[in-house]
Amino acid sequence: METPEQLKELVRQKYSEIALQDKEENAASCCGSGGCSTEVYNIMTDDYSDMKGYTPDADLGLGCGLPTQFARIKKGDVVVDLGSGAGNDAFIARAETGETGKVIGIDFTPAMISKARLNAEKLGFHNVEFREGDIEHMPVNDSIADVIVSNCVLNLVPNKEGVIKDIFRVLKPGAHFSISDIVLEGDLPLNIKTAAEMYAGCVSGAIQKKDYLSLIEKTGFSDITVQKEKKIIVPDDILSQFLDAEQLTAFKQSDTGIYSITVFAKKPGGQTACCAPGCCD
Repeated sequence: METPEQLKELVRQKYSEIALQDKEENAASCCGSGGCSTEVYNIMTDDYSDMKGYTPDADLGLGCGLPTQFARIKKGDVVVDLGSGAGNDAFIARAETGETGKVIGIDFTPAMISKARLNAEKLGFHNVEFREGDIEHMPVNDSIADVIVSNCVLNLVPNKEGVIKDIFRVLKPGAHFSISDIVLEGDLPLNIKTAAEMYAGCVSGAIQKKDYLSLIEKTGFSDITVQKEKKIIVPDDILSQFLDAEQLTAFKQSDTGIYSITVFAKKPGGQTACCAPGCCD
């Protein structure tokens, strides 16, 4: 079993390969960047094409939800996108926050950072920047974000508790996040849990849904809401690379489910609402 550092390096290598492929090559390849990580992702991805700010060149099909659709971004907001990839969610967030706001994308894969910066330059966006760094130790100051978004990234980080604690640090009091991620109900077969390719494909890195929501609550967030949930069906031809026929049948007959969820939560604090006429004058 890989160590946390080995898992992080595996993810970095896989996503570097994806960043360096063009979109057509990536989509057409049976197993994407090697193994089946990209193919698994393409099963999970949602359609962004009708969303304001959508940039096809920045959409590598690596998400599992539409967190920016649910993120309640306002004009002038400072938005931080965790695991920003080629910039897709950051550019959609920029369409909501406008020229008076700011969007900061964070990714630990240099090739993704380079691709995102190139896309931002092509679009002429001067209030969108991309910083290289780990999302459990974000390269941003305390209490600077109005909104944090992330799309299918926390499941790739061994230290999920560390990421959630750093999200709390970076949000302003009263600010919130909207994050799409993969979670489980029931136990995955051991062969899938220990398969590095399935970790890079974000399945075996997922934790139990109740544990995921509990981590958010224990960190101190309030107003925790599952905004969207959908079941992910991994095709037999992928599962059969890790399970024999008997194991595959047992898995399909089990109660184990793989789900994409989009979760909203708020950091307590901030301004309280007016209670009397003239109190906000």
